[in-house]
Amino acid sequence: QDNVTCAGVWLTQSLNQWSEFRASVRCLFVCWLAVLVGSWVVYVEYSSYSELCRGRQCTAAMCAKYRKGLVDGSACSSLCDKDTLELDKCLSTHAAKQAKVDEEQANLGELTARALAAADANKDGRISLAEARSSWALLQLNDFLLALALQERGHTPKILGFCGDLYVTEKVPNAPLYGVRAPAWTPAWVRRAADHWFTPAWHHRAKISMGLLELVEDLFHGAFGSFLMCDLSAAHFGYTGRYDFRVADAQNIVPQATFQEAIRQQRCDRDTDCVYGVDCLTSCDLTKRRCTPEVAEPNLVKACRVLEDYVLQGAPSDIREELEKQLYACMALRGSAEQAEIQHSLVLNNLKTLLWKKISHNKDS
Repeated sequence: QDNVTCAGVWLTQSLNQWSEFRASVRCLFVCWLAVLVGSWVVYVEYSSYSELCRGRQCTAAMCAKYRKGLVDGSACSSLCDKDTLELDKCLSTHAAKQAKVDEEQANLGELTARALAAADANKDGRISLAEARSSWALLQLNDFLLALALQERGHTPKILGFCGDLYVTEKVPNAPLYGVRAPAWTPAWVRRAADHWFTPAWHHRAKISMGLLELVEDLFHGAFGSFLMCDLSAAHFGYTGRYDFRVADAQNIVPQATFQEAIRQQRCDRDTDCVYGVDCLTSCDLTKRRCTPEVAEPNLVKACRVLEDYVLQGAPSDIREELEKQLYACMALRGSAEQAEIQHSLVLNNLKTLLWKKISHNKDS
């Protein structure tokens, strides 16, 4: 009986110890999870610190030039005199590549008129040397040139002002396209799940997708020449509170003339050497050891690759099959848009029509 009693006591103690162990493990797991989530929040909130402009130094340098009369612009007074404008962060710390437009395709007269109107910061009908110097510096930037060319289309943020080669645009409230920036070390399946959790309702996504397709259309033989999207990822796009599509970062949307001039000068031993930006690929001419100027994939292919997961997820059953078919047809396009212009336009129009028919009855579309 004593042995049985001892065994019972031992068993009770063992169970208590096991319960305490489980409680400790549970507590440790909760603490670990809290640390992980907290770290993620801190990362998302402050990850842009690596891209900070060093605002005070940048402001001081620009305002010194402004006070010496070397630069001017509509935002200079707010930045330097009134202190109502404060630099927060830059889209990039890298120097921009010089932008060029195709003189044969671009409506240079209209583009020049827009540039001159923007250069006249004080609207006195004349352009001072400081205003001219500032405007010329801005026109060398791919993203500013694109924003200037597409201002009336609404796909790029509105230009609010400039000072020297700094310019201010309206904020894109929801960026990236999926609404959350996951840390680089986050597992792929977690990022994919987060992409689905933090997306708008399907009809809103369809409206945003229409905007991206319209941007592709505008960039292809637009009034100011053709542009190439050389880093087309969801991270560079966003949308407004009304679910209107916006370009959040246009630095890698470059004039085709700029791309062709740069890629022709690039030496190569294989096709993989012929890359501009992230995903503007061409082929290598082995006889000359130089890259050819024709892109392997048009903008539309890369746009459809972004939209595949974005707009197919949760798509209405009555259009899902046809939508998937059109997206796959789009991603199968090869060669430049000029080489397959009819097929390119057909696929683009089919996608836009399919989406529009489904969302046109919605009040906010």
